[in-house]
Amino acid sequence: MGKGWCLFFLFWPVAAVVSCAMAPMVGWSFPYDNAQAASNLGIRIDGLFYLILIVTAIVFVGTQAVLVYALWRGVNNREERATHIHGNHKLELIWSIIPGVILLFLALYQMNIWADFRIKKFYPEVAVKDPIAEVTARQFEWRFRYPAIGKKLQPKPQPDDLYTVNELHVPFGRPVMIQLRSDDVQHSFFLPALRIKQDALPGLQIPVWFEANKEGVYDLVCAELCGWGHYKMKAHVIVESEEDYQNYLKNLTQQQFYDGLGKIAANENDSESEATEK
Repeated sequence: MGKGWCLFFLFWPVAAVVSCAMAPMVGWSFPYDNAQAASNLGIRIDGLFYLILIVTAIVFVGTQAVLVYALWRGVNNREERATHIHGNHKLELIWSIIPGVILLFLALYQMNIWADFRIKKFYPEVAVKDPIAEVTARQFEWRFRYPAIGKKLQPKPQPDDLYTVNELHVPFGRPVMIQLRSDDVQHSFFLPALRIKQDALPGLQIPVWFEANKEGVYDLVCAELCGWGHYKMKAHVIVESEEDYQNYLKNLTQQQFYDGLGKIAANENDSESEATEK
């Protein structure tokens, strides 16, 4: 084996480090503004990702450096014989215990983040008390069911519920929770900008909470290959002020219950009110 192979194995760790360092500058990192998550929980998840990236990078660069050193030494000293170490229990213990300790550390380190995201007793109380909508995934769209203004979301549809397709509005500045379900096959509710992802399974209603840290329009996609029209399942989540959110619900009520005769059949007071036909 010549020096060309030494350079070949040296090239890859150098290329990996350089590409990782340049990734944020050329748009190969996380999506959206400056690659920063649009939710506080997402920022913590990014921190966990970077920690794992650093650990794996150190291991990768370290093993490649040892490999290149061994090759270089062999190329320049062909008289030296390699030491036979097969069956060395001490070495096997070392390369078993060290990865085990690292994995145990990562498992313990991420427990708080996982608990805050997935264990219901750690959910924000304000979000648990008042879920804003039921999100139903189906081939091939997202359907949203809001409770009427001033009412709480019920497990079963109510006559005055509000409905939209492929556009979910949520208020900014407070944690919100949705009830996620699937009408047919397995889907996956994925908000890349907020780092929120949860599978939707037929027959189950799964609570998902998140809190956006900036207003904006964010992509909602299905992250599960759910059929031939999987690519069509792209929706938007609009994060807006509480005032705009309430106005949106009022407009939605007027649009949905307008009877075509200048009246609204239902509103937040469960009574008819006049509406001006535009």
